[in-house]
This record gives sequence, C-alpha cells and structure tokens, in this order.
Amino acid sequence: MSKFLPVPDLLAGERADAAIAKMLGLSRTKVIDLIEAGLVRSQFGALGKSDRLSVEMIIEVELDERPVQSLEIVAADVPELEIVYLDDDIVVINKPAGVVSHPSVGFEGPSVAGVLLSRGITLSTSGAQERQGIVQRLDVGTSGLMVLARSERAYSVLKQAFRDRTVKKTYHALAQGHPEPASGTIDTPIARSQRHDYKFTISAEGKHAVTHYKTIELLPAAALMEVGLETGRTHQIRVHFSHFRHPLVGDPLYGADPKLASALGLDRQWLHAKKLAFAHPISGDWVEFESDYPADLELALGKLRDTDFRL
Repeated sequence: MSKFLPVPDLLAGERADAAIAKMLGLSRTKVIDLIEAGLVRSQFGALGKSDRLSVEMIIEVELDERPVQSLEIVAADVPELEIVYLDDDIVVINKPAGVVSHPSVGFEGPSVAGVLLSRGITLSTSGAQERQGIVQRLDVGTSGLMVLARSERAYSVLKQAFRDRTVKKTYHALAQGHPEPASGTIDTPIARSQRHDYKFTISAEGKHAVTHYKTIELLPAAALMEVGLETGRTHQIRVHFSHFRHPLVGDPLYGADPKLASALGLDRQWLHAKKLAFAHPISGDWVEFESDYPADLELALGKLRDTDFRL
C-alpha cells in the first residue's frame, strides 16, 4: 500500500528520514529501513535518508506491512578479521569475505559489529541500533578495508566526509575480458531492481554514481583493475562493470561466467577494498591504510598468471 505525502512548509529543508518519520508517526529507524529498501521516492526519483525535502515534493511511501524483524548484534569472533588501526575515536579493519558490515534481514552469519563486540571494542551509539558506528559498508562478499566510528564526534565527522566525498577509497577488481578503453570513467545512475530486492541496476531514475577505473594487468580472460569511487552506491562497482559488459569474475548475480570462477576456485566476486585514506576525524591528520589480497583472491590471480592456464 502506498501513501502520498505533500511536504508541509514546516518540514521543508529537513532530512528525509526525520521528516517522513514525523509525517507518518513512525520511528526514524523504520523510515530508514523503508528508504534503504527503495520504498520511498518523490516525483524527482528515489530518496536517500539524508536528502533534504522541499515543498514542491510529493513523497510516495510504499508501506511494508510485514512485521519488522529484530536485528540483534550477536558477539561472534572471526579470527580472519584484522584490526589495522585502533584509537579512542576510530577503528580500521580488514574485513574478510563472508562477514556482513552490520546485521541485516535474511543474513545469519557474523557481522563486523559482532566481531568487534566479541573483542571488547565499543562503537559510537549514533545511528540505528544495528548500524551504530557504521559510516561505510562493504558487501558481504567483498573483502578489505573499512573504517568505523567509536566516538560520537568521529561518527558525525566521518559521515560528513563520506557525503562530501573527501574519503579516498581504492579497490582492486578482476573484470572479465579486457575493457576498452583501458582506463576511464563510468557515470551512470543506479537504482534498486524492480524485479529482485537483492539486486541493483542502471536506471535513469536512480542515484548518481561515478566509478573511475584503470587497467593494472591484462591476464587470460580477465583484467586486474584499479577502481576509485566518487560515490558509494550499493553494489556500485559490480553494477557498473556489468553494465560495461565486463562483470567481475566470480559474480554470477551480475552476469559473470561461472565456469571461469570455478576454474579459479572462486566462490565470491573478485573485489577487494585495497586502500583507504581520509582526514582523521579528531586530529585532522591525513591517514592512509593498505591491505594485501586475501588467499582466495591471490590464488585466483596466480592461476591466471600461470602460462599453462586454460579455461
């Protein structure tokens, strides 16, 4: 069931999550869940939780009347999750594949927050309960560097830094084929798929998304790419490279060849958050971090580099 809400003068300029919560009499957490599920839009397109409302907007909210599943942070250690840097305000981790950034409906495995809880590392209390301290996310099947906030001030400053795009995120990805041109920019909007809740797609009605890439190494049937993000949309790299007709190796959801993944021993997309750099939210000092490829991605590269490799 959809509700259509004109924006009253008193709420013009407010964040979408806060204003819609007031208009509907719902909790802000519930409204954020609706927004992140792609169920809130205006005549100008999908809304993000931090978007500002204007009086000319008509907000459409598709109400999900199913009971909301409680999302509890369960303490469970994953030894492979490495603490790269820790102080009173932030923690930088090297996340292994198979660990979700925060608890989510339908996923029963370990979460970053649960691992940190098991090790006695506290996080900021800002944000929805299951997302406290979360200022960025990595897909469950993506490994690599991720920063979380421990203090309230760090949470506020880092969230703004990500919004302002001052955080430098560099990924390495293995794309099928040999992209032409070998370097460039993919600038196409991304929206949640209308057919599959768990999938995203290119859509003129989606959110602005910009991906920069360059080829590092050409290999049989694939190319190792360095990828930089201006924006941080869900599945952005995976969707953009699929649209570019070079899906990431090991990513059948977005069109990758399962035979190639099987030959390389991959059971997830070859995508790693390699470098992370930002101004420390308290000191202001520029900090940079870099992580090595995990064993499964290194093994896949080694097989491709083997002169005897045949698909």
